Amino acid sequence: MSLTPVKHDVRQDEAAEQPETEPRGGRHGGGDGEGGGVPGTDRRRRRRRVLRWSATVLAMLILGTAGAGYLYYQHLNGNIRKDDLNLGDEKDRAAKSKANAAGQTPLNILLIGSDARNTKENQALGGAKNTFGGPPLADVQMLLHVSADRTNMSVVSMPRDTLLHIPKCTDPDTGKVYPASTGRMMTNESLSRGGPGCTVATWEKLTDIHIDHFMMIDFSGVVSMADAIGGVPVCVDANVYSHTHDGHGSGLRLEKGTHPVKGKQALQWLRTRYGFEDGSDLARAKAQHMYMNSMVRELRANAKLSSPNKLRKLAEAATKAIVVDEGLGTIAKMYDLANELQKVPTDRITMTTMPNEYVGERVQPTADADKLFRLIRDDVALDGKDKKKPTPTPTPKDPAAPDADIAVQVRNGTRTDSLAPVQGRATAVAELLSGKGFEQAVADTSPATAEKTTKILYPSADLEGDAQRVAKVLGIPAKAVAKSTEVSGVTLVVGADWREGMAYKAPKEDDRTPESAGAMNASDDSQCMHVDPAYSW
Repeated sequence: MSLTPVKHDVRQDEAAEQPETEPRGGRHGGGDGEGGGVPGTDRRRRRRRVLRWSATVLAMLILGTAGAGYLYYQHLNGNIRKDDLNLGDEKDRAAKSKANAAGQTPLNILLIGSDARNTKENQALGGAKNTFGGPPLADVQMLLHVSADRTNMSVVSMPRDTLLHIPKCTDPDTGKVYPASTGRMMTNESLSRGGPGCTVATWEKLTDIHIDHFMMIDFSGVVSMADAIGGVPVCVDANVYSHTHDGHGSGLRLEKGTHPVKGKQALQWLRTRYGFEDGSDLARAKAQHMYMNSMVRELRANAKLSSPNKLRKLAEAATKAIVVDEGLGTIAKMYDLANELQKVPTDRITMTTMPNEYVGERVQPTADADKLFRLIRDDVALDGKDKKKPTPTPTPKDPAAPDADIAVQVRNGTRTDSLAPVQGRATAVAELLSGKGFEQAVADTSPATAEKTTKILYPSADLEGDAQRVAKVLGIPAKAVAKSTEVSGVTLVVGADWREGMAYKAPKEDDRTPESAGAMNASDDSQCMHVDPAYSW
């Protein structure tokens, strides 16, 4: 599942036509083999309880659906393959999500679809025979956000050809270091720079959202899961055949109306670009969202499956189809996560696509994308059904020192992708602070960085009160104050939202989901893909 403009080279076009795909053959294979210790009936009950989820592990993790299964616990653990969560520098990681008043924290899970042609099956499903064994691309990237209170869930798809800066990544197996890109690259290239952990690092760099887990699947994984799940209803408003005269297209052939798709046909649906709407990856993403929403409705409506054989196939396919980080590396860990996801009602699940604009044949994020990421960071429901909650100012353990005794370093973060940094900005703001009584405020003379918003960082709890005091004097929101290991003292980073003037004006926060995100609710079963007449029959 991915999103892209119409024109691409053959490798990119064929890769783009992919849905979520099974992970490439697991870097750190094998499971933890947890289990045991519970005798007789208690052991069977425990395993039964755990495996109730494992039967639909992938679907559950995608959209919180409940499954059932009765397989050996350790056997399923052995099916699970694992990889490193983040291959970037630790100091560059996004800050962990803050807990709400009840002590609950949001969950952010990155779903990755690999276009790897690393097996004969994947090569046959993906085409492009000349690329067998080549570097895989992350042609499907979806961030799944589960709210702290577990009342809602949001999914954000990123177009595979989004241009952005990919951070430095280190391959955990070979030790090879991929330096940070000097220019912008397509986001799907991140997977080939050490593995899924580089895709996670790339997302964190772009969005400043802390990612807790990832799940990756490749072509054959999608087919096996779709087969095991059974038919998922999809709808087209006319007969469609996704095929061009020069051999492009997914091969999907459906008559007008609603039809259940599974196996290879489900893969074709998820890959289809030629034939849906304007033939872009945005249309493909819409079709993918429809499929996922329908799958959730189908699985939740049939959660109490009675066929042991079907349950066995579902559990086997699910645990073999995915690669996960260590934090999800056992059935027990997945079960715990599934329990959280099940709490989200279907009508509180919202699918979106990262707002973007064309740059030649590629795309780049827009201001609406920044807003969408901010809503995710702030744990705001994308369906607009949340009640507005005031952001409380936390009470620091150590109160602020007198203003004159607070040392503040001011950094210039006013550079943007399109604008040069404002020269002397750190010095000007440091002088402003000095004039307000912060006599130890100094400007950082290092090169300017790019920060979308102004923030105040502090390294340890004993300086939290000092940081909050600086924020209060300057009128900077309390939520812009954060603990960070990348600073040694209270640090004010002047962002692109404060390029001029001596009075900081916090951006007005409109918590409505941008229309350009194409929000789709999982409970809406009226959706039907529009077919391009040129591909109808």
